[in-house]
Amino acid sequence: MTHAQFAAFSDNAVMFASIVYALAFLAHLAEWAFVRSLPLPAVAEPVAVGAGGGLARAAARVDLADRPDAPAAAGAHGRGSDEDRELRVEKLGRIGLSLTILGCALHLAGLVGRGLGSDPIRVPWGNMYEFTLAGTFGVALMYLVLLKRYQLRWMGVLVTGFLVVILMLDQLELYQDAGPLVPALHSYWLMIHVLAAVIASGAFAVGALTLVLFLVKSRAVQRGTLQPRGYLARLPEAVALERVAYRVHAFAFPIWTFAALVAGPIWAEYAWGSYWNWDPKEVWAFITWVIYAAYLHARATAGWRGKAASIIALVGFASLLFNFVGINYFFGGGSLHSYAGG
Repeated sequence: MTHAQFAAFSDNAVMFASIVYALAFLAHLAEWAFVRSLPLPAVAEPVAVGAGGGLARAAARVDLADRPDAPAAAGAHGRGSDEDRELRVEKLGRIGLSLTILGCALHLAGLVGRGLGSDPIRVPWGNMYEFTLAGTFGVALMYLVLLKRYQLRWMGVLVTGFLVVILMLDQLELYQDAGPLVPALHSYWLMIHVLAAVIASGAFAVGALTLVLFLVKSRAVQRGTLQPRGYLARLPEAVALERVAYRVHAFAFPIWTFAALVAGPIWAEYAWGSYWNWDPKEVWAFITWVIYAAYLHARATAGWRGKAASIIALVGFASLLFNFVGINYFFGGGSLHSYAGG
């Protein structure tokens, strides 16, 4: 295949990955819609979601015959109907997960094709379009890697929806034809620096989504507005959500430290002859690191756990996004990284 054919293959793979992610989003959306028809737990305790994994196991089985408002003949027939609905919910969840895995594979194929579509062949993150492509792949990969360990399937509808929106914007607003790298990017430290940043950013995104759910659910519980059959009620306890988010951030922070404070300066010295140039992207990457360090410190400090620490982490994620998008738009040619804006 020629470079042009690989570039076309990359564009098609990304398009199909977006379609598959959209189908995964619809499957997870249907999963959550059907789970509302399952009987409520005998004790309103949503913590079972985090412990059990799938949404069908999250909704504790209740014998309808024991409920005062149930018809007398609801016994065996009611249980069988509930089991059928649980199987349907579980099937939809598995379909959504399988489609997410397929979308991630197509996403990876699009990234690889992008690198092979350039002449000469290079790593596929030389501009904003490509870094967004790599960053969204990092989100999908981190979600799948952490899925089993932290029982994150309940986040499938949010992660796939996020991926569809960002990939759509990437294609519409940031797309650039495949081409050679600018001279400053001709270094193997580009691969190391950006790869570490992509992994950390993907994990930070998963952690930020979890913290948003934590804050929303905590607020609903405090105000007494938590709907027993709603999405929030089927999630793990708020404290469990916050704990998962902390662990994901604790995983991502050392990787971001390496990307921003080790690999980045080494690459800067190679490209521009100095480890630190007070470039806007360098400064903002350090600001982002400080905010996340403050979050991890606050999380370990009495009186800051929960809402206060979570807000700091979300400010850190906003800083991360601004470092990626805002610096290019607001500082433009004044940044040594202006090539990233393309």
